[in-house]
Amino acid sequence: MDIVTRTNIEGYNLLSRGKVRDIYEIDADRLLVVTTDRMSAFDVVMNEPIPHKGVVLNKITIFWMRRFEDIVANHLLETEVEKFPAPLQKYASQLEGRAVIAKRAKPLPIECIVRGHITGSGWKDYQKSGSVCGIPLPAGLLESAKLETPLFTPSTKADIGEHDENITLDKAIELAGAERAEEARRISLALFSRGREYAESKGLIIADTKFEFGMVGDQLTLIDEVLTPDSSRFWPMDGYEPGKPQPSFDKQYLRDYLAGLDWNKEPPAPVLPEEVIEQTRAKYIEAYERLTGEALEL
Repeated sequence: MDIVTRTNIEGYNLLSRGKVRDIYEIDADRLLVVTTDRMSAFDVVMNEPIPHKGVVLNKITIFWMRRFEDIVANHLLETEVEKFPAPLQKYASQLEGRAVIAKRAKPLPIECIVRGHITGSGWKDYQKSGSVCGIPLPAGLLESAKLETPLFTPSTKADIGEHDENITLDKAIELAGAERAEEARRISLALFSRGREYAESKGLIIADTKFEFGMVGDQLTLIDEVLTPDSSRFWPMDGYEPGKPQPSFDKQYLRDYLAGLDWNKEPPAPVLPEEVIEQTRAKYIEAYERLTGEALEL
């Protein structure tokens, strides 16, 4: 299976080349979404790809969207490349495993973050204020502690190179409207609850994640990626112990490596050693295989 860092699909309008995804217009109602092997950290795109990372993200997203169909509609229309429009078939080796045809949606102007454990920026916030994103928490919590009631902590959606900003629910309502913000909050918590329960049955903890929604007509629809190693923190249940950072099967390994460098987290990105690339790749693949119970065929 090809390693893909950038696509150039002739005959279709490129709508967006994001940190990870290339999105093309099929027609007024359909999009081609290609998940590349580009890797971003601290909102900076790395120079080197993580081989087949895009396949992992795409397949995990499809896996979860299908498991969540009774909770919320999703944007998937076609996941099998051989069923894509004929002009796309000459790109099959680039698209295989990493592309879908999706409904065109109008994205909500917020990202829906759910925190099930206190870690990352939430832990830093708690240490300073005793709260996370303005939500007070009990005193004396340890780093990585489980929150029995997960927190919904929305954020803004930043452009490439910019940073998302945590916002209050009131601000989310101001941006997305009361009805949509509340619906997104309710569904995000339901998805997280089911996802967490399933992951735990596979020996994994989902510490936190983000969901994105868009409107297809009048219907709130799950879009983008779902419970992937790019958008979530996955920890092994075996050896889990609050009071310290946890080993992970996600982007955190790369973040930790980069945080130890003399780098200001602004472009240009530092060169990634081969060992770091391979370790990151291995963690993503292990997350997929643990969750699905299937070997990843590449």
